[in-house]
Amino acid sequence: MAKKIKKIPLIQKTSKTFLWIGLVLMLGSTVILYYYLRVVLQAEVEEELRSTESRIEKSIEEGGMVYQLPPVAEVVKVDKLDMETFKDTLIYDPSQNELEEFRELSSFSSINDQNYKITVRALVVESENILLAVVLSYLVIILVVFIFLFYLNKSRNQKIWYPFFRNLEQMKNFSLTSENPIELMDSDVLEFSELNDEMTTLTNKVRADYKNLKQYTEDVSHEMQTPLAIIQAKIENVINGEMLEDTQYEQLTSIQKDIQRLTQMTKRLTLLTKIENNQFLKKERLDISRQLKETIQDFSEISAVSIDFEVHESIWVNMDPFLAQVLCSNLISNAIKYSTGHKNILVNAQNGKVTIANAGEKAIRHPEMLYSRFYRESDGAKSTGLGLAIVKRICDLYGFTISYHFEAGMHHFTVSFIE
Repeated sequence: MAKKIKKIPLIQKTSKTFLWIGLVLMLGSTVILYYYLRVVLQAEVEEELRSTESRIEKSIEEGGMVYQLPPVAEVVKVDKLDMETFKDTLIYDPSQNELEEFRELSSFSSINDQNYKITVRALVVESENILLAVVLSYLVIILVVFIFLFYLNKSRNQKIWYPFFRNLEQMKNFSLTSENPIELMDSDVLEFSELNDEMTTLTNKVRADYKNLKQYTEDVSHEMQTPLAIIQAKIENVINGEMLEDTQYEQLTSIQKDIQRLTQMTKRLTLLTKIENNQFLKKERLDISRQLKETIQDFSEISAVSIDFEVHESIWVNMDPFLAQVLCSNLISNAIKYSTGHKNILVNAQNGKVTIANAGEKAIRHPEMLYSRFYRESDGAKSTGLGLAIVKRICDLYGFTISYHFEAGMHHFTVSFIE
């Protein structure tokens, strides 16, 4: 089974994408700026140290006094020269009464036939403070700009996409049965304008096809019923006449039953088509338990199978009264038609559900096919194979659910009317 994808509104998704990209860019640029300024400031500090070291060397060459200012500058005589080094060091500062971090340059020079070690230092704390001040200032500025651009982008997207959302609502409210043309909002965006043209063409085509199909269904139903009725009437006249052999009588009776079945099939197919085309728009609040009771009374007069009806509460629904009658009639007739043995049919109404149970020899082999058109578990029962298909379409139309299970030698069909 495919994993269901979580749906996110378009504006929210684009804003979320902008938000994440903006945050990544903002944090990335801040880190890059931090390390770049750190390198630049360190280079400036080292350049300053070299400049100080050069001034001290020049002062010694000119015969001036040896410059000493611990811990900023120290000059000592050494026996031999060594390599120049840069390093960070911690030195106690009596004026601050704490350890301070310094950048230190140690160089060796031979001046006036004397070897000197010249050590100059620069306080690193000042550079760090400057670095943090610059980075924080940049972070605040970029954050303000980002927030401004985020809301500007969001409001701009809402304005650009407004015609699309407006037309989407129009499509949701589109009805095949309505004569009013769909009103789509025009847009200066080329793609939206083209989409509007295509939707207008499509809806007009769908509405025209629907009207043609509806007219075709009504015409076929009307035109077929009339000749079938005439044929059936003529057969009845022949059957009721004289001089019929037994074989002829059986053949005519069989033809008459096939005509009746064809008539019933035509009516049910027409009904199915009307349900699927949403032609039943009338809704009334009615008690399905009461409708079941009336249906059971009607079938009890013509059925050899007894029906036990147990109602615990009224089940109120909003639906077309005719479809409510069809729903109850098909459920009861299906139970009577496929009931075996001499057990009564059980009908129970409670907790917003109706359960119809009839006796059976074994569970249905393909329950997933029960609600398909013309499906019959066996050829024993003479039926159109449309009864449960109609029940399922009615349930789908109003958001009801129907389920089947086999238990203790009984087929159970349960319809839940809880929306």
